[in-house]
Amino acid sequence: MAEILVLVDHVDGDVKKVTLELLTLANRLGEASAVWVGGGYDGAKDKLAEYGAQKVYVGSDEELTSYVVAPKAALLAQLVQDKAPAAVLVGATAEGKEIAGRLAVKIGSGVLTDVVDVADGFVAEHSIFGGGVIAHAKVNTGTPVIAVRPNSVPAEAAPASPAEEQVSVALSDADKAAKIVEKVVEEKGERPDLTEAAIVVSGGRGVGKDGFSIIEGLADSLGAAVGASRAATDAGWYPHQFQVGQTGKTVSPQLYVAVGISGAIQHRAGMQTSKTIIAINKDPEAPIFELVDFGVVGDLFQVAPQLTEEIIKRK
Repeated sequence: MAEILVLVDHVDGDVKKVTLELLTLANRLGEASAVWVGGGYDGAKDKLAEYGAQKVYVGSDEELTSYVVAPKAALLAQLVQDKAPAAVLVGATAEGKEIAGRLAVKIGSGVLTDVVDVADGFVAEHSIFGGGVIAHAKVNTGTPVIAVRPNSVPAEAAPASPAEEQVSVALSDADKAAKIVEKVVEEKGERPDLTEAAIVVSGGRGVGKDGFSIIEGLADSLGAAVGASRAATDAGWYPHQFQVGQTGKTVSPQLYVAVGISGAIQHRAGMQTSKTIIAINKDPEAPIFELVDFGVVGDLFQVAPQLTEEIIKRK
């Protein structure tokens, strides 16, 4: 089967969910080969094997992670030249999309970003205009470089016993133009990461400036992550890194609870693939109710605290 390279997205050996999704997609289209850059591989090899990596190229040279983005693109370009894969898949994160663009230029290939699925023949599917239009595209020059949006493809375990190969690349002066001089670990609370959480509780304009404590209380009772609509983050009621939507983060949890969110198309684009959706809104005509599995028409300031109380009682 055709080999497909998958760039592993990880933080010090902690493999991100999007990588597992990419491995699943790659094995659907061919044979997945993971590309690991940096340290921490020993602690992650079992996870990569569990999700179907048939081979792992390990680039552990310290130099590869001492500079911003460019070395990863250089290593992938070297692998494309040496291994002639059928395609290269990366996560459509901010860094992933930059790597995809740089790689495409280096190897003279076409690039597709913000892809939500890939069919046989590497025909990519795009969800555009907030999910209102589905478009299909295909690279017709070189090795396809495809950046897939996180939470677009369900990750499926497919145990394998991958072979390992150490790889390296000679970096040019251009690859070393931007050096990382300091790394700061962001302090995290006890809530799960928004893009990887099984349950997400989001608040919108209806929550108001002082109402996010209610959202956080409900989220904590469920062991959920907290999200927010663009209206809420633009108003400064909650930090922008928690925005769910077309210009924010895309989530696809088992359960999504939308509280005080009208359901504008921009927000729906970031959460409409959730498995079960519940909405609480006092407006029975709110667009969000067109999308939900269960809807509660009522005052969120009464409904959400009661829901939190009942969840805690049943634990």
